[in-house]
Amino acid sequence: MRTTVLRPFARWRARRQHLSVRTRVLAAVLALAALAMVIAGATSTLLQYQRTDVRIDDSLTRAAQDLRDFAATDLDPTTGKPFASIDDLLYLAVQRRAPAAHEGVIALVNGVEKWLAAPTVSLRLEADPELMRRLRSLDPTVTPRLQTIRTAVTEYRFVAIPVNVQGDAAQGFFVVAVDRSAELRALAVSSRSYVVVALGSLLIIAAVSWFVVGALLRPIRLLRDTARRITETDQSERIPVTGRDDLADLARTVNAMLDRVQGAFGSQRRLLDDVGHELRTPLTIVRGHLELMDSTSSAEVESTRALALDELDRMQRLVDDLVTLATVDRPDFVRPTPTDLGRLTDDVLDKARPLGDRHWQVEARADTTVLVDEQRLTQAWLQLIANAVAITPPGARIRIGSAVREGRALVWVHDDGPGIQPEDMPRLLQRFERGGSARRTDGAGLGLPIVSAIAEAHHGEVRLDSSPPRPEVEPTGAENDRWGALAGARLVIDIPALGVPLADDARGDDASPDGARAISGPSTTERLVGR
Repeated sequence: MRTTVLRPFARWRARRQHLSVRTRVLAAVLALAALAMVIAGATSTLLQYQRTDVRIDDSLTRAAQDLRDFAATDLDPTTGKPFASIDDLLYLAVQRRAPAAHEGVIALVNGVEKWLAAPTVSLRLEADPELMRRLRSLDPTVTPRLQTIRTAVTEYRFVAIPVNVQGDAAQGFFVVAVDRSAELRALAVSSRSYVVVALGSLLIIAAVSWFVVGALLRPIRLLRDTARRITETDQSERIPVTGRDDLADLARTVNAMLDRVQGAFGSQRRLLDDVGHELRTPLTIVRGHLELMDSTSSAEVESTRALALDELDRMQRLVDDLVTLATVDRPDFVRPTPTDLGRLTDDVLDKARPLGDRHWQVEARADTTVLVDEQRLTQAWLQLIANAVAITPPGARIRIGSAVREGRALVWVHDDGPGIQPEDMPRLLQRFERGGSARRTDGAGLGLPIVSAIAEAHHGEVRLDSSPPRPEVEPTGAENDRWGALAGARLVIDIPALGVPLADDARGDDASPDGARAISGPSTTERLVGR
């Protein structure tokens, strides 16, 4: 049974889902307006019916009271003497009564119609035989009350007042009746007029709502049309924004989303182009050497094998870097844990030494615990160090350091190689971008983007503190030492120092004139500071 009841509702919901939003909103508005009009009309009609019945009863009650007051005087106003007969009293009572519309009056004596209303009175009670039979059967001993009778002609509301005159044995009745059906028919005309006006109002509401809802939904239609026009090759379409309402905010939000989608498509397209370019070169090299290789020459086979392995290693590094960048947006890309920044500085230096024969130094060491992903931060730090090794000659000085200042944890790498122009830094943080000719390496241009991604995952950034370029004439002696402390580039990973004091605990032990302790050449796991 329940399934049978629910099926029509399910079919109605299925049909409703095929209607447009504009149609559904219009239907809802009309339904609410119609419901309100029905409730208002029904309430008004019921109240009018009640007021009509109350008005009829009040009129009949006043008529009965007027007759009692008139009969209580027991004086004939035409003679000034007591009424001689019941006929005289009823005659004057009928004359005195001026019936309203749909009202009639009649006087009966001993069950016979004695006095009738004036010919101008529209409601002729004597013309309804069924009513007259009822009036003739009235009991004069019963207390008069308001009564209702429905005949073949109409429905009456009446009051019959027994009348007696001292000295006259006749029994009379003074009857005042109202055609209740006629009174209610007037209300029915008013109700029909209300229905006509309500239907006209609904038509006006429908027309106005159709245009208003259409105007309100215009941004949504524009959104739909814009979405249809957007293709994989053209994401330039945008929704025109006018006003400051919620729909305008929706349009602005969608436009911002489209900007991000367009940027993502462009970035993806550039990434694919760059990856194709980067992979094409080693594949071409390997293919060319294999095609030209003399398979009978063991030396040439070995040389080609070594070259192929080198190019495969290069492609493997490229793929690994791309995998790292692809996981940046994952929530578990970084997993912060409490990390001793000073110990991490020592560990990074130990891992950096095998990267090259350089003059390694620690500029500062922060003995503070911070909340970071130790592995990711180590990866980014070593990437900066690897870049510095790649652009400096053997024996060059590379300095690293860590510090906490004003709630920020800072780790950096400072090299004496060619500097970086500040305007080039944003470009270098993009994928497959390389430095200028002085700082160009053999990498794929993914190192700094990985460092930037790790910093951003920690809600931080990578920034450049470049020293002034070297003078055209190479300085010597003390002047060279001064420029040595200033030249090159200083790349800083700046991230929030969560859970640490604001004071800077950074310090350098056994500092050299440039504020760092010097360690020459690669060595074993010697601790630089804090010993």
